[in-house]
Amino acid sequence: MSDAREAITRAHHEEWARVVAALTRRFGDLDIAEDAAAEAFAIAVERWPADGVPPNPGAWLTTTANHKAIDRIRRENKRDDKHREAQVVHDDDPPEPLGAIDDDRLRLIFTCCHPALAMETRAALTLRLVGGLTVPEIARAFLVTESAMGRRITRAKDKIKAARIPYRVPSADDLPARVSGVLAVLFLVFNEGYLTTGPDTDPIRDDLTAEAIRLTRLIRDLLPDDGEVAGLLALMLLTEGRRTARVSASGELVALDEQDRGAWDAALIAEGHRLVRERLAAAAAGVAPGRYQILAAINAVHTSARDMRDTDWSQILALYDQLVRIDPSPIIALNRAVAVAELDGPEVALATVDRLEDTLAGYHAYHATRADLLRRLGRGEQSRAAYDKAIVLAGNTAETAYLTRRRDQLR
Repeated sequence: MSDAREAITRAHHEEWARVVAALTRRFGDLDIAEDAAAEAFAIAVERWPADGVPPNPGAWLTTTANHKAIDRIRRENKRDDKHREAQVVHDDDPPEPLGAIDDDRLRLIFTCCHPALAMETRAALTLRLVGGLTVPEIARAFLVTESAMGRRITRAKDKIKAARIPYRVPSADDLPARVSGVLAVLFLVFNEGYLTTGPDTDPIRDDLTAEAIRLTRLIRDLLPDDGEVAGLLALMLLTEGRRTARVSASGELVALDEQDRGAWDAALIAEGHRLVRERLAAAAAGVAPGRYQILAAINAVHTSARDMRDTDWSQILALYDQLVRIDPSPIIALNRAVAVAELDGPEVALATVDRLEDTLAGYHAYHATRADLLRRLGRGEQSRAAYDKAIVLAGNTAETAYLTRRRDQLR
C-alpha cells in the first residue's frame, strides 16, 4: 500500500501537467481539464492501493481523466449541444497543424502566460496547471491568503475562456514579444522547485526544476539567438548543478560556503559555463546582456571557485552593479549587499540592508541576511531576534532547520 502511495505521489509530480495539457488540447477548456485531472488522481488514490499500480500510470491517468471530462461534457450538453458531444466522444478529427514546437505543455504555458493576464496571475496559473502546485502552496509563494489566490486563479481561467485566448504556441512573428513573460514564469517555477515555499512539501522539488529546464531548452531550440533564453537556461543549470549538495542527510539546508563542491554535477556546471561564455562573447561584440544573463554570470563566478575563499567578490559586485541598473529591485539590492559585506565588511552591508526594511519586512531572506550580518558584528541579541523573524517567515523545512541551527549557535 505504501508503494501505491509513493507511485501516486510520483505520478502527480511527473504526469499532472501532461494530463492537464493533453485534456486542454482536446477539450479546449482549462476548467474541464483541471477538474478531470484532479478526479483521475483522486480515483488513483482510491484504487491503486487496492488494485495495484497500473503498468503505465501516465496512460491510466490520461484515459481516466478523458472519461471524466467526457462525462462532464455529456451532463452539461444534454440540453442543447449534441453535436459538440459527438465530436468530443469520437474525436475523429485530424490533429490540428502543429506550431513551431510540438509540445502540449509548452502550448499550455503560452496560454497561461498570455499578455492579457497580469504577470502575477500568469505565474500563479502556470504553477497550478503546469507545476501542479496546490492553491495553498501558491498562496504561500505569493504571500496572499488561500482564498484570494483561489479567486485569482479562477478569474484567470474565466478570462482565458471569455477572451478566447488560443491554446497554441505563438507564431514566429509574435514569439519574441511573448517569450519574456514566459521566461519570467519559468524562472518562478524553477525557484519554487529549487526552494519550495510550503512547509508540508519536500524542501527541493526536482520535478519542478527539471520541468522548468526542459521547457527552457525547448524555447532555446525555438529562439537560439535570444540571449535571455540562453541566460536563463545557464542560470538554471548552474543552480541545478549544486542541488545534490544543498540539503544534508538530516534534511537541513547547506549554505554555499559549507557545500561539498565535489558533489556538484560537473556536466551541468560545465554546460552552464559554456552558455555564459557564449553570452560574454556576444556582450564583447556590443550586445548588452539582460537580467538573466547577468544572474547567470554571477553564478558562474561562484561555481568557478574551488573554495568559497577563492570567490572573486570584486567581479560579483561589479556584476551586481550592472544588474541594479536594469533591475533596481529591493531583492537585487539585498543580494548585492552580501557581496558588499565580503569586500567592505558587514557594517557597511548592514547599513544598506536596513534601508530595505520598508519593502522587505515580510521577506524571510531579508531577516536572515540581517541576522548573519549582525552575528558577524558580534551583536548576538539582535542577531537572534532577526533569526526568529526569518524562521517564522520561512516556509521551507530545510531552510528553517538551517536558520534554527544558526540561531542556536549564538551565545
